[in-house]
Amino acid sequence: MMSNHSKLDLTVLSKELKLLIQLVKSKNELKDIDQLQNIDWRLFLDLVHHHRCQPIIYLKLKDMPQTIVPLEIIQALQQTYTKNTFKMLQLSGEMEQISKLFAENEVKTLFLKGPVLAHHLYGDISLRTSKDLDVLVRETDLDKVDALLLASGYVKDGAPSLLNGTKRKTHHVEYVHSQKKIQIEIHWRLHNPPVKEPSFDELWQRKSRSALTSSPVFFLGEEDLFLHLVVHGARHGWFRLRWLVDMDKVFQKKLDYQQVKVLMKKLGYAHLVGQAMILSSQLLNTPVNKELKATTEGSRPTKLAEKAYVYICDSKEITSIISYLLSLKSPVQKVGYLMTVAYPSYKDAKLLPLPKPLHFLYFLLRPFLWMGRKVKKLS
Repeated sequence: MMSNHSKLDLTVLSKELKLLIQLVKSKNELKDIDQLQNIDWRLFLDLVHHHRCQPIIYLKLKDMPQTIVPLEIIQALQQTYTKNTFKMLQLSGEMEQISKLFAENEVKTLFLKGPVLAHHLYGDISLRTSKDLDVLVRETDLDKVDALLLASGYVKDGAPSLLNGTKRKTHHVEYVHSQKKIQIEIHWRLHNPPVKEPSFDELWQRKSRSALTSSPVFFLGEEDLFLHLVVHGARHGWFRLRWLVDMDKVFQKKLDYQQVKVLMKKLGYAHLVGQAMILSSQLLNTPVNKELKATTEGSRPTKLAEKAYVYICDSKEITSIISYLLSLKSPVQKVGYLMTVAYPSYKDAKLLPLPKPLHFLYFLLRPFLWMGRKVKKLS
């Protein structure tokens, strides 16, 4: 997918995906109308939904003549845009209430993504989609947070934990409000273990206050937000263009690059930053920051960008995902990752229920139970 000069091969993209990429570029005015000719608009709409770029695309296309962009496509985008605007307003209100509730009960919170990210990066909450609220808290506050949310009408979602596997294998738990239909993810880590990350107290010291709400709502500081979005996008193979659009916005922010370099080196994120810069600069024309240009050099960030580009080009491409995830990690992290994969899960207990005193046997039985689920799925 890349040449020896580390250039993405744009010829492999469909016309519809090329158009989508052109439209999400921050400085694009779509002066070349020929790009709108012979487009499969249904396929284009599917791609817009998959990449979660509906608001940006709607605003770019809404004034186009119906002879070029079918009315039904504009109407579909408008419907999604309006629905998202109401959703983001609802989430903003709930975010402020949750922040107040937690603060009153001495729980420090940092909001991740959602309305605070949309407002901070785009200046308008309607320009980015979000389905839930992500809240980072101290791990020691999880029981208090659980009680507060349950008392507020939220119900914990997801499967029960086995042998404390939730904290070992993941980094958040989900709650859904039975009446408001709002979903909240409570995080005690930014990313799944064994990824290295700053402590909550470090993140809190560098926090930012959102200008979106009248009462205090806090989110990650500029440099921490930058690295969080880098790792999040890398972990998901950058398969949604929305994450690269976010990066394009962040790269244009005034960052303390000395601080970024210190954190990047301490946490081992340099190759991930390089991957993000290669993808964002070559797909969205994001200026390559001279302070971080060294992260794009060498074979590792290039190969990682190449692997992620496969997922961007083909939304159905899922082959070699384990290989890709392992390629992001250091040798020590690979061992840790494989250990979390080998750790028992609730699916093991569902297939072979055992009394609690015998739960330790799941460690020995996991390979056989894993194989049993695969056979059962194929039968």
